[in-house]
Amino acid sequence: MAAPMEKDDLVKLKSFIEFVDSNPTVLNVPQLKFVKDFIEKFGGQVPAGDFKMPDAAAGGKCPFGGDAGPKSKSAGAGVSTPDSEGVSIDSDASEDDETVSQSESDVELDMEGVIEPDLDPAQPMGDSSKEPTEEEMDQAGDVRGEAAKAYGEQKFEEAVGLYTKAIELNPGNALYYAKRGQAFLKLKKPNACIRDCDKALELNCDSAAGHKFRGRAHRLLGQFEEAAKDLRQACKLDFDEETDEWLREVTPNAKKIEQHRVKQERKQAERKVKDRLRAQNKARKEQEKQKASAGSTCGGFPGGAGGGCPGGFPGCFPDMGGAGGMPGGASIAEMLGMMKDPEMAAAIQDILANPANISKYASNPKIFNLMKQFFPCGDPTGAGFGGAGAGAGPFGQENEEKEKASDSSEPKAAKKESADFVDDGLD
Repeated sequence: MAAPMEKDDLVKLKSFIEFVDSNPTVLNVPQLKFVKDFIEKFGGQVPAGDFKMPDAAAGGKCPFGGDAGPKSKSAGAGVSTPDSEGVSIDSDASEDDETVSQSESDVELDMEGVIEPDLDPAQPMGDSSKEPTEEEMDQAGDVRGEAAKAYGEQKFEEAVGLYTKAIELNPGNALYYAKRGQAFLKLKKPNACIRDCDKALELNCDSAAGHKFRGRAHRLLGQFEEAAKDLRQACKLDFDEETDEWLREVTPNAKKIEQHRVKQERKQAERKVKDRLRAQNKARKEQEKQKASAGSTCGGFPGGAGGGCPGGFPGCFPDMGGAGGMPGGASIAEMLGMMKDPEMAAAIQDILANPANISKYASNPKIFNLMKQFFPCGDPTGAGFGGAGAGAGPFGQENEEKEKASDSSEPKAAKKESADFVDDGLD
């Protein structure tokens, strides 16, 4: 006959039994009470004492695998490098995959009194839309009295049944749900109690009994933070000694869990800061890389600088990367200032698009002076104007014409002088 368990489950069960055989005090843990009861039922005896996980150095293993102690980080696994803000950034990408948060099981809590959760189906909650009559409300009050009497006689099952009848008669009374929840506590059914108290608080958010009994139910389930929250609220609404005693009972564990959660939130916040700084460093490196690549080209003029401008300005721009600046003593700042003039900007864009268009602006003094300043070598096309040579340009054309006129007038004067001269032969 085959075992009523899967093969993997049998392997796990065998591992657990082997672990218990080596560490029998583990059965004193509240979560394993059902195993301890099972062994004692057949005459077995579990040694007394608190269980402590065996040391990892001694070869201790958890029942289902894994070392008992924490693992030390191997050397070189992750190197932290500080950034400009003084926050260390882990350079090992594998550290990003490490889970920051830890489960509450890593916190040492006093689990005495914690019980197994009840898994019964939900109890009847009555018809919330029902509007009870005066007679039904009176009947519900009488039944509630019978339920309280049964509870006082420790007939908790009977009390639950009577409170249920009262709820069906008057489903809008929050106290009936809270009192039935109290009876469920006595029956070790904390989940049923929580359902009743949730309903009671839905009907009356200031129900001290609802907070009190729900807080106790959370405590029985080991939910210490929720228990402390409900019990504190119950003490604020209607203080009594029993509620205060239950609150003092859960407070130590609740504080441990809260401190653990704050610690994990701080770690998560630090991780977010590291991620942000890492992204900033990456963006900064990319920006520096782009600047470095852009530095090797001429910013704003086609073709770049140095060795001529193949984009249409041959031989007119010396190296702009050094201290020489723009040709003719002009600076980039001056040119940018001139570009603020819409007329200047349009003319420069037109010339940059087609250097031959510079001839259109030879008669404009404003553009003429600008071009003369930035292109002292003359026509940047190198072709000259009107068939002139490479050295000609619109900036020297007027002077050149004057010089030609002067040169042509001198021979005429010489000829005139020779025509008016008469040798009288006296010499």
